[in-house]
Amino acid sequence: MKQNYLAFHKTDYFSSLICDYLDEKPELKQFYNHFPKLNNFQYQIDQKAESFSLDNRNVLVSVLNRQYENTNKSALTLKNIECLSSENTFTITTGHQLNLFTGPLYFLYKIISTINLSNELKKNYPDYDFVPIYWMATEDHDFDEINYFNFRGKKFQWNREANGAVGQLSTKGLDEVLDLLSLDLGVTTNAETLKKLFKNAYLKHDNLADATRFLANELFKDYGLVVIDANDTDLKRLLIPYIKKELLNHTSFNNVSKTNRALENVSDTYKIQVNPREINLFYIKENLRERIVLKDNVYKVLNTNTSWGERELLKEVSEFPERFSPNVIMRPLYQEVILPNLCYIGGGGELAYWLQLKSYFDEVEVPFPILLLRNSVLIKYAKQSKKLENLAISNEDIFLKRDVLINKKVREISNIEIDFSDQKASLKQQFEKLFKLAELTDKSFLGAVKAQEVKQLKGLDNLEKRLLKAQKRKLSDEVERMTDIKNELFPNGSLQERNINFSELYLEYGEKLIPKLIKSLKPLKAEFNIITV
Repeated sequence: MKQNYLAFHKTDYFSSLICDYLDEKPELKQFYNHFPKLNNFQYQIDQKAESFSLDNRNVLVSVLNRQYENTNKSALTLKNIECLSSENTFTITTGHQLNLFTGPLYFLYKIISTINLSNELKKNYPDYDFVPIYWMATEDHDFDEINYFNFRGKKFQWNREANGAVGQLSTKGLDEVLDLLSLDLGVTTNAETLKKLFKNAYLKHDNLADATRFLANELFKDYGLVVIDANDTDLKRLLIPYIKKELLNHTSFNNVSKTNRALENVSDTYKIQVNPREINLFYIKENLRERIVLKDNVYKVLNTNTSWGERELLKEVSEFPERFSPNVIMRPLYQEVILPNLCYIGGGGELAYWLQLKSYFDEVEVPFPILLLRNSVLIKYAKQSKKLENLAISNEDIFLKRDVLINKKVREISNIEIDFSDQKASLKQQFEKLFKLAELTDKSFLGAVKAQEVKQLKGLDNLEKRLLKAQKRKLSDEVERMTDIKNELFPNGSLQERNINFSELYLEYGEKLIPKLIKSLKPLKAEFNIITV
């Protein structure tokens, strides 16, 4: 695999907030704990070791052993689970929705970043052990976000009605998706492996959580990945004190609201990713996940007849903590309460909302983890790389928006000058003289001079656009080839990793795919990875 790198800000696919974070902009230091550098992990280890109890470790290990009872775990995964009982063991965590058949390709990159960072930390901190964790978002209820995946330009969708937490959903009906997928996969050895993987995950498990655990385990068990489903009564008991604080004091709302204002004061280009509610908890039962709200001193579950007074609600929390589900604001806290975690690895959008949470963590006295942007990758086949070379399109050029790319390249390869910048500059100089003349004679002519300048500059713009359009027609073959390669590498105008499914690459590389990516990706490099295979 040949590798090249590009700064994230040059891709134009990452927000100013994330780019400024990667550049360690001083104004952002108040929103995180330690920046993701190797030497900073010792500080994080010390903080977490001091705050994370042995009792919490024992609960965690017990739950994981129970969840893995019917899973064919590797010796390394089993060892990692057992290691979590030790006070010298810490986790590196990524989280993701239960997307059908892993969803977009970046599912792999998230987990590989987590595995690779764990291994890198072990080399640099040999006295400690580091366990890669995949946190399944089993309590999510956004079914429409996870019920499909894209394969070779087609959308394979699981059509059914769904309510409540997605982890509990029955996998009934996914045999129809497999039948359709099989027609497109073909009959190669790698295609048969993919069919078997889908079948064993979704047709041999009763719910989406178990199916996803099986799938992630099959793909990554050789690397010791541990998959956790936090929708568990024993784990929720550890969150009870924080649930009660949230219900009584609106802790997250007050602190995150304050942080949001502070972020906006740093830069008006920063987009607030999530806005807190007064209570950031859902109430969940079978086929139900609805918000808890407080109105007129009564706590209610929206769209139901369920309600409590304060004393009754606190009793409900103590007796049935599993019925209380953190939303996007509280989920990160839940993670850090039940895991001896040092670092969270996520995409740009995830890190943006984590940066809103530091003061909330400080308020409830839980160490805020190191935040690391996951590896991002563009994979080019050798044939595609050759096409780009023939068209003189650089790695930086290929990230330009399609029309910008084509206009740039047409200007470069055209045998006539299409850029009228010199003419526009000359015209502006001439009008500066006319403005001075009008000032000395009759200022009432200033408006007329300005109107004439705008008209003539607009005329040059129109001529430039018409000439460029004519050259595009003349160079239609080159334009078509540029358009095709751009669409291949950026399907639907988006990053490849946010669109295609891993199965497209698996068909080509089979069981070598993940080892190749494990070897290629460097979690702390902090640049966009462009790989030619």
